[in-house]
Amino acid sequence: MPIRILLADDHGIVRAGLRNLLNAEPDFEVVGEAGDGVQAFQLAVELRPDLVLLDVNMPNNGGIETLQRLKERFPAMYVLMLTVHEDESLLRKAIRAGASGYVIKRAAESDLIAAIRTVCRGDIYIHPAMTRALLRDLVPSQPAGRPGDETLTHREVEVLRLIARGYTNNQIAKALNISPRTVEGHRANIMDKLSLHSRVELMEYAEEHGLLKM
Repeated sequence: MPIRILLADDHGIVRAGLRNLLNAEPDFEVVGEAGDGVQAFQLAVELRPDLVLLDVNMPNNGGIETLQRLKERFPAMYVLMLTVHEDESLLRKAIRAGASGYVIKRAAESDLIAAIRTVCRGDIYIHPAMTRALLRDLVPSQPAGRPGDETLTHREVEVLRLIARGYTNNQIAKALNISPRTVEGHRANIMDKLSLHSRVELMEYAEEHGLLKM
């Protein structure tokens, strides 16, 4: 079954370009198009797409408000935000509101296609241009560690935070300028030091210790 996509952008030319790009992929199907936030929500209710590709700057309710309404009504629906703005605060708002990803309009076509496939696997996608901005908030003032546990290194804390936020190994590698194999090594060390055994336990540990606060 193809991934069913609803396009929501107030520029018809942009929608036409996106429709042609996505329909060219054998596993994608554009099932509807919306020109504003109200229409996007109505079509999502009617069509029940797998993913909504939603412009941040939408007339009538705006992208973030539309995102919130969509996630309240359809918690399992993927919403990928599309924007011209490389704005850290806007990115934070989108992720907090439940966005599955954040793609910049200047991104390569292959980046958008990869983003859709990434979020439909259940991962979070953030365009590499934005990950460095986020890392300023991901560096703690002190190393993290449980009483009695071996202290995590500065790099291990960075990796732990990104893992807990849903980043894939490849996304972490790009964000930190290291190889995916190095990421795997850090992850193994973290789990060994903290006596954790799964991604869920890593996420719980990060949340309990305040590592997800922005």
